Amino acid sequence: MLPRWNENRLTARLGIEYPIIQGPLGGLSSQRLTAAVSNFGGLGSFGALNLTPEGIKDVIAEIRSLTSKPFAMNLWVSQEDEGARAADESAFKRSLAPLARHLAALGVSTPAYKPYAQAVRFEDQARALLDANVPVFSFIFGIPPREILDECRAKKIVTIGAATTAEEAFALEEAGVDAVAASGFEAGGHRGSFLQDAEDSLTGTFALVPQLVDVVDIPVIAAGGIADPRGVVAALALGAEAVQMGTVFLSCEESGASRLHREVLLSRNATRTGLTKSFTGRLARGIRNRLMEELNQPGVQILPYPLQRALVRNLSVAAEKAGRPDLMPLWAGQAASVAACTDVKAFLSSLVDEISPIAETIMQWNANRPQTKPLNASPVSPMRNRTAVSGSGEKTNRT
Repeated sequence: MLPRWNENRLTARLGIEYPIIQGPLGGLSSQRLTAAVSNFGGLGSFGALNLTPEGIKDVIAEIRSLTSKPFAMNLWVSQEDEGARAADESAFKRSLAPLARHLAALGVSTPAYKPYAQAVRFEDQARALLDANVPVFSFIFGIPPREILDECRAKKIVTIGAATTAEEAFALEEAGVDAVAASGFEAGGHRGSFLQDAEDSLTGTFALVPQLVDVVDIPVIAAGGIADPRGVVAALALGAEAVQMGTVFLSCEESGASRLHREVLLSRNATRTGLTKSFTGRLARGIRNRLMEELNQPGVQILPYPLQRALVRNLSVAAEKAGRPDLMPLWAGQAASVAACTDVKAFLSSLVDEISPIAETIMQWNANRPQTKPLNASPVSPMRNRTAVSGSGEKTNRT
């Protein structure tokens, strides 16, 4: 007898009722949103990339005060790009130039150059998660060191890594990660590529998911461009065992997005998104606006991550106070206009109600479909002599 549509090895491992994961949303996370999704029966997530270890402990404690259900904490394995420590004042001034007139118009003082100093270390953040024994540890931009993954296994912490290519999925599986999120280029926010340049890792979700399902044995989570029941059903038909939805939750009251950001997501302007390095120094998808168009012009100098992020933040904070969404990074995926969530429980209830009648049939079809590996599938050879990014931001050989 087939299990119900919402019962599979991933939901069993995570201890959740529905195979629906809320994207971690980086700096736009909130404890309320994480808890709301988990309380419904999905997996709420919190992006802790900018938090100190003490801050992470406080967030985990608050989430646990709001839900007794499983939740995920998300970190970036690689926290700086090559050249960040070498960037000098002249590079800072070149990157500041296209922002200066907007800062002046908003009455903001021109920021002064400061040499780069790393604020937090991935290993220290991970230690806070391990000590708190979080239910799920998800990550992007690389693979944590072996000792961290070993401790996760010992503590029965479920690990989820993000892959933008089949090679990255191979690497995650070989490292012993429990599940892989197939991050298609439709997704909002940063591209988490770590084996090749992000610009060379732009496969769409519904092309990426079946590739990963065919070549790795760990559960695959479809992430990117999924915002309504149609997207969920399509992902299940392709063999995904769960979906990760991010942008759709940004417009809800519980999210950490600003009022201006939520308003734009609910407007027609959310139909146009684009990829840019100009907001942070790393390739990411957001709503096209004046700031993106200006900074994407040829010849504009962009600092390495996280220097560019810190520089642009001077403008975005002022723009938000002034009610100027045209001068703010507005993260969003390509499906931002497909569906909007203003109330988490109502949105998820409707989603499950619409999926349930057809999802059983999809599961049965998947179970009966002949499973064949592609002729060129090799989970080993593409990884040899490749590199993966460790927590320090350095590249280490994995064999």
